[in-house]
Parts: sequence; C-alpha cells; structure tokens
Amino acid sequence: MIIPTMYYKNIKEINYKKLKQEGIKCLIFDLDNTLAPLEEKECSKTLLETISKLKKDFIIAIITNSNKKRTEPYRKTLDIDIISFALKPSTKGLRKIKKKYNLKKTEMVMIGDQFMTDILSGTKFGIKTILVDALKEKDLKITKINRIIENRLINKYQKRNLFERGKYYE
Repeated sequence: MIIPTMYYKNIKEINYKKLKQEGIKCLIFDLDNTLAPLEEKECSKTLLETISKLKKDFIIAIITNSNKKRTEPYRKTLDIDIISFALKPSTKGLRKIKKKYNLKKTEMVMIGDQFMTDILSGTKFGIKTILVDALKEKDLKITKINRIIENRLINKYQKRNLFERGKYYE
C-alpha cells in the first residue's frame, strides 16, 4: 500500500525537530512542486534559507525526475547532492544516497508531492515518506497522468478511511 508515513501542507510545516529525535539524519526532497514551482528556474532566497538551516542538522539531497539543465542552478546555489533524471519510482537514487553517506534506511526520509513517484519510491525502498501538497497546480504532461492515478488511489483510500487529502498528520 502506498500511504505516506506523514502528510504536511508544505515543507515549512514539517516537524524537523521530531524527525531528528526519531533518528533521521538525511532528508531527501523532490524538486518540482515540492521545493520549487516548475516555472521557477533558479533557487529562491526563501528556499536557500530553509535548506541552509536544515543543513545544520541533516544531510540534504534532492532526487528528481527532472533533467540536469533544470537542476544545475539548484545544485550550485544549495551546494547539495542532486540526482537528476532519477526515474522515480525507481529506488536507484535512494540507494546511491544511502551508500554515499553510509546511512541506515531508518535514518532516511523521502519528501515529495506525488504518490506515484516520491512516496512510491520511498515505500519500495523501505524508508519513511512525507507527502506535501504540490506548490502549484501546473505539472508536466507525464505528471498529469500520474495525478489521475493518484486521485483514483486517494479516492479508494478515502472510502476505506486510510488517507484523506488535506487532512494532515505526523
């Protein structure tokens, strides 16, 4: 079953203190519509400040299905590992981060806005997952297909009282 471990409105609402207390050492973010809207081509000052604060307590990485042209400005500004064209829900990017930083799965969390890529890859890999609402409604064409599947899944979950869009939890 693809149900996120936690669900928050956005990355600013996440209880990072609690994650640290739970032994999380590495935060792995999706890029598009999780950290930045699609149309935002460079890292915002707000995002830079947020990631800079988080880097004091965590290893920060981005795993995204976007290409290097899209991710390079973020990599340079944020000075973090970014795995582009990750083909999520593949777990290859998560395995790379785990190996590079010698992490245990219990020390990692995947944070993203999509069930069918971010949450599914984290679930398949066996790590905690955090779903956040998409920053904007504008999506890539492939993402629109994923959203249709995601909405069907959410409707099933909602009927079984397993998950409800907009009902946030830790």
